[in-house]
Formats: sequence, structure tokens, C-alpha cells
Amino acid sequence: MEKNRKSSWIRKLLIGLAVVAVIVAGAFFWYVNDYYKATASAVEALQSDGSVTITETDDAITFAPNGEDPEEGIIFYPGGKVESEAYAPLLRSLAEADLLVVVAKMPFHLAVFDANAAETIMEQEESVQDWYLAGHSLGGVMASSFAADQSDQVAGLIFLASYPSSDLTDAPFPVLSIYGSEDEVLNRESYNEAQEKLPDDYTEIVLDGGNHGQFGDYGLQAEDGTATISTNQQQQLTVEVITSFIENNRQP
Repeated sequence: MEKNRKSSWIRKLLIGLAVVAVIVAGAFFWYVNDYYKATASAVEALQSDGSVTITETDDAITFAPNGEDPEEGIIFYPGGKVESEAYAPLLRSLAEADLLVVVAKMPFHLAVFDANAAETIMEQEESVQDWYLAGHSLGGVMASSFAADQSDQVAGLIFLASYPSSDLTDAPFPVLSIYGSEDEVLNRESYNEAQEKLPDDYTEIVLDGGNHGQFGDYGLQAEDGTATISTNQQQQLTVEVITSFIENNRQP
């Protein structure tokens, strides 16, 4: 009798654990499949033309300026739960400034699942001598993690509405931080605290009128502030700041 009771209890426990596992798995897949998708204008920016050639694989999208192979490149980590294609207009404009730009496609659209995506990209693009890592929101956090671990492979780090997770106070590369004045998604308390992890000479640029989501093209992000400049204006300002940052830190 005691043996039967024990077997029944174990059976109920296993059934209960199985039910919990199914619920957790279901919740996870619901969460990761509820993401921001690229707008029609972003998809249009994925077309190659006379100035930029765009190639796509299962792991990344590459924006290559036509002509000579560039020696400087940017590896971009997308924001959390944002489709990589949503950053096409911004990244295309950077490629038009003679930079090789590669956006990583993250598993489940979350950079936390592949913080080392830059390593594979660097190995595949041998012509690039100086790699800058950039990331939006969660993507910037994970890009900073890679940069901290592989500082000898990084020429610079660029945050878009983001901040570091690792200590970069002694980083051998320059750091740029850009965010919009109307951003209400970025946690300002966490952002301010994280500044202690940055080098003393890091550069901070606040885009007047910009918000969180307009670094990409995926529509209005939940709880974001209302931008007073257009998406195109915010992205063009961002391109100007980034290209100036790279030019100013270029080795003679």
C-alpha cells in the first residue's frame, strides 16, 4: 500500500512538472515571437543599387559600399525583440559613407543569446582592419560585453540609447553614446549609473527631439516618448555623429 502511494505521488509530481514545463515553454515562445517588425520603408532599403551592395545570410545582413573594399567597418547588434531588417535605412546610410556595415541576426531577436556574434563576422570580413561595435538598446549592452572581452579586436564602441554592462573604464578604444532627448524607454537611472563604467573621455551626444525607437524603422515602440523630429532626421543626425566620431579617432 505504501509503495503504491509513493508511486502515485511521484506520478502526480512528474505530471505537474510536465505541465509547468509546457506553460513556461509556451510563455517563452509567445514572448519571443511578439517582436517589432521592419516597416515597408526599411524593407525597401534592403535593395542593392549603384552605391551599396546588400547581401543576406541566415546570420547577418551586410551593407557594402561599391568600389574598393573598406578598411573600416561597423558590426551592429539590434535592439531587443526588434527585427534586424528594421535598421536597414540607418545602416545603409553608414555604408554610403564608405563603411562596411554588418547587422547580426540574433536568435529570437535577442542579443543575449549570441553576444559573440561579432567574432564570426570579423573572421568572414578579412578586408576590414578596424572594427567598430555598435548596438541599440539591449543590443548595445551585449555589444559592450563583447568589446570588454575582446578589446584588442575593437577600434571603438557606439551606444544608441544604451549603456555598458561591463567595466570599460580602462578600455583601449574610444566610446560614443547617443540618445534622443524624448526617449522614455531608456532607463535614465541605470544609464547614469553605468557612466561610471565608461572611460573618462567618452563622447555623449543627445539628439534634440529624438526618441528611442527612431534609430530603427519599426513603428512606435511601447511607452516611448513622442519625437519632435522625423525618423529620417534622427537617423541622418546619427550617421553624421558616428562618421565624425570614426573620422576623429582614425589613426594617422
